[in-house]
Amino acid sequence: MKTKTGRKHLLGKVSMYGFLLVFLIISVFPFYWMFIGATNPSSSMFASPPTFIPGSHFMENLRNLDNNVGIWRVLFNSLFVAGLYVVLALAISTTAAYAFAKFSFKGRNVIFTVFLLSMMIPYQATLIPLFQMMANFNLLNTYFALIAPQLCYPFAIFLMRQNFLSFPTELLESARLDGAGEWRIFMQIVLPSMKPALAATSIFLFMFQWNNFMWPLIAIRTPDMYTFPVALSTLSGVSYTDYGQVMMGITIATVPILIFFLAMQKHFISGMLGSALK
Repeated sequence: MKTKTGRKHLLGKVSMYGFLLVFLIISVFPFYWMFIGATNPSSSMFASPPTFIPGSHFMENLRNLDNNVGIWRVLFNSLFVAGLYVVLALAISTTAAYAFAKFSFKGRNVIFTVFLLSMMIPYQATLIPLFQMMANFNLLNTYFALIAPQLCYPFAIFLMRQNFLSFPTELLESARLDGAGEWRIFMQIVLPSMKPALAATSIFLFMFQWNNFMWPLIAIRTPDMYTFPVALSTLSGVSYTDYGQVMMGITIATVPILIFFLAMQKHFISGMLGSALK
């Protein structure tokens, strides 16, 4: 009986790991294919049979991509816009979420409900008035126009509020009795315990801004202000598209996302589980 039970247990583990291995290959293959395309000429993308071996056109595709869109300037623009956006949006969302979670004031629940309802407004419906406002203030084709409009991100406020609600109010009252000011309580007592939630929120904010295409396409007028989504969209021609350049651009655009997510992965998982349980 023990032998049969052991065999069943071993067979179950082998089946589970085999199942996970299949899904791992399915998940990783698009990234591998992207890298293969970045190292081969455009014609190899439609070769029959397809090639799964890295080629020798990596540097050629990189030079062509840089000549067409100025990829290093695009990389700087994307990193600067996304990085500054994460810092500012995180500061706004944490302070607003803390106020909604730990301060009692008239209309708090109504205001928070309005914030949540604003998530139901189609993003495209805000583009025309936003464009008119930026044009009136002569802010189009600036970093300010790319960063400022989405700084107050409702989902980030909601996510941080759910985590702040779990923080013991008794600790805040004790700190106030000891003479600590509200800013000191927030910075030295509350925020250090919210690192997982901050990491999870920063990933959402970074992904949102890094992949934002519609608004930068409208607000940007010159190639020197392009971010990755806009720059990559210009590589698709009417009669011919160099897929080697496209794959190279996608590869470079994917690397910062992978690095950022892998660096925050542990905190991201614990932050999401914490917000769900709390």
